[in-house]
Amino acid sequence: MTPRHLPLHDGWTLTADGPVPVGLTAGGVPAAVPGCVHTDLLAAGLIDDPYLDDNETRLGWIGRTDWTYRTTFEWSADGHEFTDLCFDGLDTVATVLLNGTEAGSTANQHRSYRFPVRPLLREGLNTLVVRFTAPYTYAEAMRDKLGDRPGAYAEPYAFIRKMACNFGWDWGPTLVTSGIWRPVALESWTGPRLAGVKVLADLDGEGVPRLAVTLDIDGARDEELAASVSVVGAGAVSVFFVPEGEDHATATLAVPDAEVWWPHSHGAQPLYDVIVTLGGDHAWTGRTGFRGVTLEREAFRVSVNDEPLFVRGVNWIPDDCFPARITRQRVSDRLDQAIAAGVNLIRVWGGGLYESDDFYELCDEKGLLVWQDFPFACAAYPEEQPLYDEVAAEVRENLVRLAPHPSLVLWCGNNENLEGHADWGWQERLEGRTWGHGYYHELLPALCAETDPTRPYWPGSPYSGSPELPPQDPTRGTVHLWDVWNRVDYRHYADTAHRFVAEFGFQGPPAYATLRRAVSGPLAPGSPLLAHHQKAEDGDAKLLRGLGDHLPQPDGSSFEDWHWLTQLNQARAVAFGIRHFRSHSPYCMGSIVWQLNDCWPVVSWAAVDGDGRRKPLWYALRTVYADRLMAVRDGALHLVNDCARPWEGTLRLTRRSLDGVVLAEETAVVGTAARGVTRVPLPPSVAEPDDSAREVLVAELGEHRVVEFYEEDTRLALPPASYHSTVTQGDESGIGYRVTVTARTLLRDLSLFPDRLDPAAEVDDMLVTLLPGESAVFHVTGAVLKDPVALGSRPVLRCVNDTVDG
Repeated sequence: MTPRHLPLHDGWTLTADGPVPVGLTAGGVPAAVPGCVHTDLLAAGLIDDPYLDDNETRLGWIGRTDWTYRTTFEWSADGHEFTDLCFDGLDTVATVLLNGTEAGSTANQHRSYRFPVRPLLREGLNTLVVRFTAPYTYAEAMRDKLGDRPGAYAEPYAFIRKMACNFGWDWGPTLVTSGIWRPVALESWTGPRLAGVKVLADLDGEGVPRLAVTLDIDGARDEELAASVSVVGAGAVSVFFVPEGEDHATATLAVPDAEVWWPHSHGAQPLYDVIVTLGGDHAWTGRTGFRGVTLEREAFRVSVNDEPLFVRGVNWIPDDCFPARITRQRVSDRLDQAIAAGVNLIRVWGGGLYESDDFYELCDEKGLLVWQDFPFACAAYPEEQPLYDEVAAEVRENLVRLAPHPSLVLWCGNNENLEGHADWGWQERLEGRTWGHGYYHELLPALCAETDPTRPYWPGSPYSGSPELPPQDPTRGTVHLWDVWNRVDYRHYADTAHRFVAEFGFQGPPAYATLRRAVSGPLAPGSPLLAHHQKAEDGDAKLLRGLGDHLPQPDGSSFEDWHWLTQLNQARAVAFGIRHFRSHSPYCMGSIVWQLNDCWPVVSWAAVDGDGRRKPLWYALRTVYADRLMAVRDGALHLVNDCARPWEGTLRLTRRSLDGVVLAEETAVVGTAARGVTRVPLPPSVAEPDDSAREVLVAELGEHRVVEFYEEDTRLALPPASYHSTVTQGDESGIGYRVTVTARTLLRDLSLFPDRLDPAAEVDDMLVTLLPGESAVFHVTGAVLKDPVALGSRPVLRCVNDTVDG
């Protein structure tokens, strides 16, 4: 008989188990499944939007309240032998009752659950109840039982297997959720069941694609079963028999006609459907791609299909505090923004989640590599029961779930916990208690080796390759660079050549329209409601201190200058670091920016803000993560070529006055190999200015140009901005606006912010430096404006020269 799948997503209600400060009726409120308590209360009009103003501060009671979800459904006998109640995700500590009888309990957001319920079902109307214990109640009780552990925040997230950043972070609100956050269904079947399928696709020692499939079978039987594996479109089929009494079987087959999968920076992304059948009724279908991945551990060099690649990466956090709201389209949009910025790897950070199937499927399709942290971050994690078994169960499940995805190239044990134990004073505070060592160095590598030997495992980041070594050794493994932003100027990125920089970043505010939506009060530096959307310790002061001698301090009352200069400084700081890292390739082979995205409207390190708008940092990333980059460092121009073709041409170097007059000129025929870096010394005539405050270096090679200043802006004799702007409606496709700016003076980092006029408006370019007489064209799309001419003047059109006007 064909198995039956009955979704149970309708008719749910939500009630509180105890008094709450909102007017819940006795019958509760309608509940969305998948969903969570916060979004249900918001939809019912019982709480204010936690992303706006300081509403978050009045919602802490939700995470300290027990909640009950309840629904009814019709069921009739279907002729099957077995029925399971299947939850893809429960957040987090729950007891499940069917018709008044307990079917099971849960304590882990990161795994799914199946409960056999056939004897509990009734003909006709059935009642399903899920009772959630408050996350704080469980986590604090576990902390009391096992003893406290040090961490980055005074929150008990290490004592519950739940998304850590739910408890607040230095970029996120404290919104501790409960709910049925992934789908739920009844599944019925007869006879043996295909309980699980593990697919491992890689290349053999000769580079030939191969597929290994492991079947897990549930249910006793007294006969052998026929099974098959086929790779659609590649002509590979394997038919075999599972002997009587066996509960698993493995088939390995060569797939020589399959094409190899590559990251988008290196090639195409062919994917193949895999169909697995068991008996006549059970089938599993998934998609995979064939590629090999290796890791040179000391150098921390990732190779795909035996080709080393420079990682142009970004860190990823959950894109919403309430993950059930994240659609496939939203994930696709965010990943497209990453690709458009030149990114080839996404690091899924350990304070969040194993992401949705949509996320990994889209990374497969788009050619984005994935580095997956296991969910441990910035805390000492106890290894006692029941937490140890919960970790083992979630890891086994997610290793199998994510194994088919060619985009996934690295498992990483944790974020910053090895560094915390070594360098943050944890050892004295732990007094011998467990902290996670057994997870990162024993359990996780053992499970990875057993379940997924096709991918490398790395115990944590930062990490130098051995527990005996300092975690932040720049000569091996991965480092996180946080002295910049926290303590020192961003020029310190250039002090050291690192092997692989897995975290670094600099803060900047979100787009104007994002802040305007989130903050109802005045947008003034230091205003209480704006300050609530800054979660970093001393963050606002660090934003201003970080301007250093690079940019002038904004007037204390000027939001426009504060917003512009701090956004610009974020872009410059990160770009400076990336130019340095890439210029040291192949010694340095990776740069992963903190961070791509935000989960709500906040001042943060993100390149794309919580409303999905691109900050100036995004435009800077697009330049410094481009396949080809010119970087000036240590008296030389470095030609960084991450293309499969050589880069050759005539290099023109000019030293000019700020009014555009050429003071010195040099030319040379230069080139660099595919995937190579060439250092071109700067001749003294252009390397050494006569007046550093009034001159500029321009390097041109084909379509690439770099304008490099000899001084910081605060010491430059920049002229007040003078330009002519025209705005015409309609670009080549007849949509949007075309803004042409012609410079009368040198204009530094010319940028356009059309969201100030309409929140839906976007611009295609930013951070453009023009010499006198040059023009730039900006294309604005997404909105119809009442006053298009405003696109050509402040505060929509900005440049650094604005700060010296008058």
